[in-house]
Amino acid sequence: MPGSERRPGPQSPPESPPESPPESRDASRDPSRDHVELRPGAYADSVRLLQVSRDVQKVPGVVTAQVAMATPLNIDVLAGMGFAVPGEATGNDLVVAIRVERDDVLADALAAAESALAPTARTVPGAEPRAGEEAPPRTAAGALRRLGDGSRAVPGAGGGALVLVSVPGEYATVEAMDALDGGRDVMVFSDNVPVEQEVALKQAAAKRGLLVMGPDCGTAVVGGVGLGFANAVRPGPVGIVAASGTGCQQLLCLLEQAGAGVSNALGVGGRDLSEAVAGISTMAAMKRLDADPAVDLIVVVSKPPAPAVERRIRALADTLDTPVELALLGAGQPDLTAAAERVLGRRGKRDSPPDEPPDKPLEAICSAASSSAARSATKQCWSPARAWGRSAATSR
Repeated sequence: MPGSERRPGPQSPPESPPESPPESRDASRDPSRDHVELRPGAYADSVRLLQVSRDVQKVPGVVTAQVAMATPLNIDVLAGMGFAVPGEATGNDLVVAIRVERDDVLADALAAAESALAPTARTVPGAEPRAGEEAPPRTAAGALRRLGDGSRAVPGAGGGALVLVSVPGEYATVEAMDALDGGRDVMVFSDNVPVEQEVALKQAAAKRGLLVMGPDCGTAVVGGVGLGFANAVRPGPVGIVAASGTGCQQLLCLLEQAGAGVSNALGVGGRDLSEAVAGISTMAAMKRLDADPAVDLIVVVSKPPAPAVERRIRALADTLDTPVELALLGAGQPDLTAAAERVLGRRGKRDSPPDEPPDKPLEAICSAASSSAARSATKQCWSPARAWGRSAATSR
């Protein structure tokens, strides 16, 4: 869109490194059966590329595969897997690395990669779209103009779309502010956003009655739909506000194992309860869930908060109509298994999991859930086709 470009060529967000399948670490490595290629200027975000890698790994005869942006972090991961990435690789390059059992497997593996990457293809800046193809929007503002109203919103958002921003951190604030200026809540998947910019975004959102989830918000459930690395859980009356992504994931697993449903898990970024950010998004999310008639219990999950911010959170909780359970982790504090027990106890009832007797003690259920949380965490709703296609205007 003329005049809307505000950044140089595509770069990769410095997000979590791609997974290294366990079998790849111990596999015999024959360089003649490794295929590594760079695709300069190609780009897709890390969540999409994780799906692409998994699709390629499913091809019979593929030992392992990683498709990722060639950032220093990802190159280190690939080197650890035994792949030789060309020295000229930069963060603006897409790297396709595939290890096969036999040479004749490679063609099928590359075909799978091409098929999985096809939805990520972007129009070259300044080029005309192909026949019957509409050029993708290049900014959050452009995406919102094209989208219009009607997409899924954060509870209490008044029906506007939730915008999901996944760009390098240095560009995230501009895109997120565009979303706020458009009257939309925003989930900032990007990390490496300076804290002063985070504070400015959240203060701007508060003035507009909007919510900023993040930065570095990798896990969320909005209206029962998973975004980022959210676990697939049954819907229900528990609402979570999380300043800890892994803590949110573990609690989702624990409650799912115990038969309690979660309709919304609103990530607010790991720094939100710091003294600098002062819990702006946590308090906004608590108020949102309090206004949602489908939520009968709010759980706040956080790494150790700043003492003054903790006092504000507790004071706000006392004013809400919906009960609030605080799971503020840290030295000397109860763990998430204990928090899940308190959640189930405060609700006063639960739907027993299919494989548990209705009178089994909550402690036993939560202990079993805690031991299986890592296994449950592999059942995730991070697929962009499901999450972003249904729920968000995505800026890349």
